[in-house]
Amino acid sequence: MPCYNAAAYIADAIKSVLAQTMDDFEFLIVNDGSTDNTVEIISSFKDARILLIQQARQGIAAALNLGLKYARALYIARFDADDICCPDRLQKQYDFMMSDPDYIVVGSAADYMDEKGNYIFTHFPLAESNRQIQSLSAKICPFIHASVMYRKESVVNIGYDLNAHSFEDHLLWLQLKKQGKMHNMPERLMFVRINPGSFTIDEKKRSRDFRTIKAKALNDQFISVQDGNRLLEIIRIQNNPVAKQGAYHSMLAKKFLWNNYDPQMARLNMKKAIRLNPFDIKDYLLFILTYFPKNIIHHIYSKLVTAK
Repeated sequence: MPCYNAAAYIADAIKSVLAQTMDDFEFLIVNDGSTDNTVEIISSFKDARILLIQQARQGIAAALNLGLKYARALYIARFDADDICCPDRLQKQYDFMMSDPDYIVVGSAADYMDEKGNYIFTHFPLAESNRQIQSLSAKICPFIHASVMYRKESVVNIGYDLNAHSFEDHLLWLQLKKQGKMHNMPERLMFVRINPGSFTIDEKKRSRDFRTIKAKALNDQFISVQDGNRLLEIIRIQNNPVAKQGAYHSMLAKKFLWNNYDPQMARLNMKKAIRLNPFDIKDYLLFILTYFPKNIIHHIYSKLVTAK
């Protein structure tokens, strides 16, 4: 579990791991240069299974690679410092991996919640079986990153690419596809939190340059340092509280519109997004869609999904 300034949520995240029905594990927490009291909260848990690893602020990919370096177990379960694991998550995924040694990655469905822990929608991965995952377009990320368990030896030699800013996991899955079988469990084994502090801005809110670089990297399964630096520059420009808060409410509105039809909540969040970022034309179009009936919204969304 990597963490950066996660004091508001990390205690609940840690408790969800320590409460697992499977108790034979090591719990590596990589602190990525937090400046709040994240470390103090971690240190308050007196459990021998917890190993706190410190690094200067370098980002999530570097934190994950450091965790891979220290991990001793054959299998690694991933999740984030503002998420919550269901009690039987580790046991169910471990049993699945042990049942067939050809599998190298297993993910799951997840319930998504907002920054206050309120339910938003349930995400079921588009592909479950290995055949379905292997046939997915490179543009579609097959896993919820926080839900995966993978075999260490398959991942450690590749690692997370430090240049693939915001899609280091997506690139990794593409690079791993030929090494073994992959699967998504249809069960909801995670509560994934969307919050503006750690929120990765929807790529539709990024520039065309960002989307072009990402698409090329996924297609080539490689990204250059130069392209990585350009992505980082774009991210830094948008990495301000107003832009992130606006993108956060825009994302919530989309989920309440497309995934859990609640037009009132979608409209409420879209109004907040427009107030924060009034020059985004797409937000106005989505606001208008909140007045459309459910069957039309589902039809539009199915067309958008298949277009990928």
